[in-house]
Amino acid sequence: MHRRDFLKSTSAMGLGVMAGAGGSQAEQQRMTKSVNTAEGRPRQVVLLITDATRKDMLNCYKEIGIQTPHLDRLAAEGARYERAYTTQPVCTPARSAIFTGLYPHSNGAWGNSMPLGQTVHTIGERLTEHHVHCAYIGKYHLDGFDYFGTGKAAPGWDAEYWYDQRDYLQELTPEERRRSRQPMTGSDPELKAEFTFAHRCSNRAVDFLKKHKDESFLLVVSYDEPHDPSIAPKKYRDMYAQHSFPRSVNTDDTLENKPEEQRIWAGKGLHAEAPSTIHNRDMFGALTFVDSEIGRVLEELDRSAPEAMVIYTSDHGGMFKSHRLNGKGPAMYEEITNVPFLVRWKGTVASDVISRVPISQIDISGTLLEFFGVEMPKVLEGGSMMQSIKNPQQPSREHVFMEWSRYEVDHDGFGGFQPIRCICDGRYKLSIHLLTTDELYDLKEDPAEMKNLIESSEHTEMRNRMHDILLAWMDTTRDPFRGYYWGRRAWRKDYPVSYENHGMTRQREEDGYLPRELDYDTGLPMEKATRPKSGGM
Repeated sequence: MHRRDFLKSTSAMGLGVMAGAGGSQAEQQRMTKSVNTAEGRPRQVVLLITDATRKDMLNCYKEIGIQTPHLDRLAAEGARYERAYTTQPVCTPARSAIFTGLYPHSNGAWGNSMPLGQTVHTIGERLTEHHVHCAYIGKYHLDGFDYFGTGKAAPGWDAEYWYDQRDYLQELTPEERRRSRQPMTGSDPELKAEFTFAHRCSNRAVDFLKKHKDESFLLVVSYDEPHDPSIAPKKYRDMYAQHSFPRSVNTDDTLENKPEEQRIWAGKGLHAEAPSTIHNRDMFGALTFVDSEIGRVLEELDRSAPEAMVIYTSDHGGMFKSHRLNGKGPAMYEEITNVPFLVRWKGTVASDVISRVPISQIDISGTLLEFFGVEMPKVLEGGSMMQSIKNPQQPSREHVFMEWSRYEVDHDGFGGFQPIRCICDGRYKLSIHLLTTDELYDLKEDPAEMKNLIESSEHTEMRNRMHDILLAWMDTTRDPFRGYYWGRRAWRKDYPVSYENHGMTRQREEDGYLPRELDYDTGLPMEKATRPKSGGM
């Protein structure tokens, strides 16, 4: 049921009407003003996303010969965050957290091809209720359908500008569709930028900026590139014909004393000689190409909405043979979790700033709500990183939390269900791999994450303290997979456990759409969402 329909029904039942649901013309005008600045100017945000982009693939993070001049300019004109983390290093779950402010285990999309829960609402819905024009252009991957989406606008997003990968494919002939999915298409000298998904997404973004420059808006431009098949005009692919990606020391990792699922993932590569060079001209060419498409959007943004806040990030990275692994999967290594994150906000964020405070993509939704002056609902599990945006040296959180449950529900690759919960404070990272060996790394002394310290007596106190915080986070976020087994580990056999698992009940806080939940024992609205269990529970 849509929120407005729910409001009508609750009003009829005498349950009261929640704020922010349309109302009189005067009320709508008041709310429209509420998303403008104090000077009456519109508030505007552009969120740019590329897929499967490692932080060190951007020249502004590390000069390794990959050209990203437009993202480099964005970094030079704002802040570059060194310790930004995804919530789960795979497409759908990562995006689910970005756009709901709920962790994947809470919003229902804890694997690819899994939809958001029925009672879960995106930032597009929340801001649209407050008369912010929300447009989503590009890869969505949150409808629980196939890789390409449904071609139908999700609630809260402008249907006129909605453009997912199914929309793109429907513009092509059957032969062109096949061509768009073949990596070797990039070697065709006849391939033009106009054929690509990235170019067509940028066209729509530029059109939106031209037509809606005087409105308060959230514009999301979500590119599939450089994700495979990494289609780009030949000149970009040719740029990297001889390029070698820098070989990390962890390419030689034997994965001894590491989780078994990683050794299974490595497969035959675990016993083969580690590669001396790493090439991927298709992906690197596609990255430089999508950077040029981002440049087109930034150029129009500078003309139409120069004061808009611009955020760039990626959903996850890629292993590139680090730790003998490829792609992404059930691991919490920096290569796939530590994502690029750039913010430009002229007049607020200073130029060419480097931040090393930990930030998490779970806080993007809360940040957008604060930016537009909209109250943050209690149900959100993320907060706001606005403090770290206005002052990039000021942390907005002490710990970042990450997870893994499953890669994909459409096939059985990557080992199926592989539950992991992880905490990182920017230096230490503790990962609990429920079905196998746990991990602890000191990112300052061991940035390549080669030495697993989980059994280190020197780190016992710190490890157990982080473990306690991680378990409390699982309780606070109502993690449906929580239980005593996350506490009682081989390295912490004295952790107290019981059938009651901390003896608490945790109901859902208000989300702004549904009424307050009722207490099981009384049938009355609950007084506290988190409280001790009673005998009847």
